[in-house]
Parts: sequence; structure tokens; C-alpha cells
Amino acid sequence: MFSTVISGAVKGIMPYLMQVEVDTSDGIPMFNMVGFMSSDVREAAERVKVALKNAGYPLPPMRITVNLSPADIRKSGIAVDLPVAVGILSAVGEIQADALEDTIVIGELGLDGEVKAVSGILPMVTHAYSCGFKTCILPADNAREGAVVQGMKVIGVSSLSEVVAYLKTDKEERNSLIMPTLVDVDALFKNAECRDDYLKGMDFAEINGQSAVKRAVEIATAGYHHILLIGPPGSGKSMVAKRIPSIMPPLSRDEALEVSSIYSVAGMLKKGETLITRRPFMSPHHSITESALAGGGLYPHPGVISLSHRGVMFLDEMAEFKRNTLNLLRQPLEDREVHIARSGGNFSYPADLLLVGAMNPCPCGYYPDLNKCKCSESEIRKYLGRISGPILDRIDISIEAAKVDVSELSHGTTCNETSAEIRKRVMRTVEIQRKRFVSEGIRFNSEMSPKQIQKYCKLGIKEQRLMEQIFNTMDLSARAYHKVLRVARTIADLECSENIEARHLTEAACYRMMDSKYFSKRVSERSVS
Repeated sequence: MFSTVISGAVKGIMPYLMQVEVDTSDGIPMFNMVGFMSSDVREAAERVKVALKNAGYPLPPMRITVNLSPADIRKSGIAVDLPVAVGILSAVGEIQADALEDTIVIGELGLDGEVKAVSGILPMVTHAYSCGFKTCILPADNAREGAVVQGMKVIGVSSLSEVVAYLKTDKEERNSLIMPTLVDVDALFKNAECRDDYLKGMDFAEINGQSAVKRAVEIATAGYHHILLIGPPGSGKSMVAKRIPSIMPPLSRDEALEVSSIYSVAGMLKKGETLITRRPFMSPHHSITESALAGGGLYPHPGVISLSHRGVMFLDEMAEFKRNTLNLLRQPLEDREVHIARSGGNFSYPADLLLVGAMNPCPCGYYPDLNKCKCSESEIRKYLGRISGPILDRIDISIEAAKVDVSELSHGTTCNETSAEIRKRVMRTVEIQRKRFVSEGIRFNSEMSPKQIQKYCKLGIKEQRLMEQIFNTMDLSARAYHKVLRVARTIADLECSENIEARHLTEAACYRMMDSKYFSKRVSERSVS
């Protein structure tokens, strides 16, 4: 019997122990694979048999049994093809068992023996390295992706014959046969900064007017506060939202590995791409399904929420999304994780994102312009009701994007602040938060718990009275009360102010003007007038 450790399913949760047993006593050909497998894993038996034959390693009549354990975890994906072929060749004596010591093998096999790329390489190699493996044999197309894991020796192969030749070569001479793949991670980040991809074609200097909106977006980005832009068509809501990545801090190495792992699992890493060094920007259409947004499916996979991790998820025409679809955001926005329960197990995907929503104030889009808007009070209420109160309560900043005046449009863009200038202030504020929360386990003001708010958002007597007045006047919920304090803390940090002052609280309260209760009052007042 031959035993080895192979890659897990595409999700890269854990390695599986593979045991191969061959029996030539009765000469009856049979190939069985056991161990709670999906149909795509079971099909590996036929692919492996044909691939071995076409690669020059035909199997004599024998009984082959391949067991994948643990048996209580469902195995899925096509990454087991190459390990099964290598295990059989070792079991029949073609490859010595000690040649696979501390080695993990991953890859799909074509019928001609070609080794094809698979999804989920980065998290699998990362986990394999944490388990003590030192060498990883991967498809050549995945080699650079796997080589991002520093300390792991990554060997990229194109065919089953190359794998066999490599494993049959003395360990001291293997590097001369196939050189390990190396990736300079530091150079990747350096090149990303030199390219200045954040500013290319998407700069805040191109936006005339909307100074209040740009100010709100700067605050939202600096403290990672969810934001909702409300205004008539053509007011620049989408233009502003699409430029938010240009003022966000660059991804750190750990963040880049997190994002790249998610995209690797989803099979969305571009060919030849080793690491994602730019913050994601996802903008799903309002017709998106619930499983596509949150993730899931027969074989759970990351959804748009997780693909926005460490970046921006922009919901344009937010009120057009199905109510049930939007309500899926309630738990991820609070916990910064997506939890999916299926019969095959429970899955958790990260979802630490900046939510940016944009919507019209009414069905026609022109409220409160009495000359253009003819929507009734009930129509406006019904339209706004498409976004539930709990979702609005989780949005820290709401801002009106008013119609831009023609005088602002006629001015040139030379006087507008560039993304680079705004980004400097944002990064300075992010650094202030990093130092403040170094021992708290959080990164941004938006993540503060009530206990941390009490510690870092202390108010003077004057500010406390103002906050009580704001709470009663705007009829805020407890969650909204804390959000005002978090936003005020970010505004103070942007000004490098140690204390939260009255002007910071006033500005933060203004960003709750689209709170559902307050907005309802405005609609009623407009109807009376």
C-alpha cells in the first residue's frame, strides 16, 4: 500500500490523505475511488487511466483502490487527478515513495497526460506550507501563483512525464531538471506603486462641483464608513463612486494575499497574474441573484460580497435591487464575514468591504424639485421602502448629490483637488487609526465596539449636550447614535484633532439626514407644502 498527502478540494480547506492499494493476485482489472466524493472527483479514475496509458505508463490488469480521507468531508474539484496518477505510479514501483517526502501534488490531467491549471492554488499552497510541506508540484500555469508563498519550493510542470522524470531524479539534481519558480513579491508591490494604477483614467480632479459629496466620500474612505449617495440622474453619483479606489490606501502584503486567495478560489485570477495588488471594485447589476451576491451554490463559492473584500462594492440604483437581496447584506456588513451552511459543511468567506450605494430620491428621480417631480407621497415612501430600515441603519454616511450648476460645469478641472492630494490626507488618517488601535485588533473607526467608542470618543460637557440634542431631534437608534460618534471621530482625525469637538458632531449628524425616519418627515412636509 502507498500513502501520500494530496491537495484538498478547490476550497483549500485542508489536505486529504490519499491511500492507494494495488492487487494483482486475481488479475481482474478494477479501479475504485472511495471517500465521500463528488462526481467530478469520481471521474478522475477514467481520466487518470487514459492519461497514464497515453503518457507511456499503461497499467497491467490489477485491482486499484484509492481512498481519500477523512471520509466525513465531501471532496470536490479536479485537483486530485495528478496526485492519484502519482500515487498509482508509486504503488506499482515506478516512483519511489521517499521521493514524495514533504511534497504536495496538485493538478488536473488531460487525456494526453497534459497537466492543466486548477483554481484555488494560493490558499491550498498557503495551508500546505503551514502544515509543514516543503515542496509543491503544480501545473506550470499555476506556478507563479503558488510561488507567492515564500518558503515553499514550487515546481511547475506541463505533463505527467515531467512529474515522473522529476520525482525519479536524485533530490540534489532536481533543480537542474526543473528550476523552482520564484516570485519577487516586493517587486510586485513596487511596480504597482510605480504604475500609479489608482489614478489612471479615474481622478477626482475630473469632477466639477459636488464638493459636499467629495468631502463625504473622503470621510467614508478614511474611516471605512459605508456611504449612500442620493440624488437625481446625472448628478455624478457613479462618477464619484468609481473614483473611490483612487483615494484608498494601497493594499498591504497580508491584504493582497487575502484578496488574491479569494479570487484564486473563485477562479478569477487572470492567467499569469500572481498577486492582486489593487483594491477590488465590484459593481453588480441590480438583477443579481442572492447566491451570486452572497456566495453559495451546490458547491459553495465566494460571491460578489467576498470578491469585494478589502475594496469597494458599489450598488448603483440601490433601490432597484430586490429587497431580499439587499437584506443579505445585514449580517456581512456587521460581522465582516459571509457564513454559508450547506449539507456538505459550513463555509465562511471574508467580507470586509466598503459599501457604496447610489439611488434616486424618488421613482422619477427629481424629488424635491416641485417643477419636475410629480411623485405622490405614497409613491416616494414605497420607493424608499425598498431599502429596509436595518440596511439604512448600517450605513454610516448618507449625502445628497444635488444637481450640478452650469457655472460649475463650465469651469475647468485645473482648480479641482486631485485624487493624489485627497489620498495623502486619507493615508495620514489611516495611520492615526492604526496607531490608536494597535492593541485593539481593529483597523478603522467604523469597527469600534460600544466599549471602544466610550474609550476613544470621549465628549466634553458641551459636546455631550449637543449629542443628546441630536439624538432626540433626529430620533436616532442606538446603532445610529454610535455611528454618528464613529464618523465624528474620523472627521476629527482628518483634522488631526485629538478631541471630538462640536463641529465634528454637527457634520457627522448631517450625514444622517437620509435616515429613514428623518427622510419620512421631509416627505410629509413636502406633501403639505
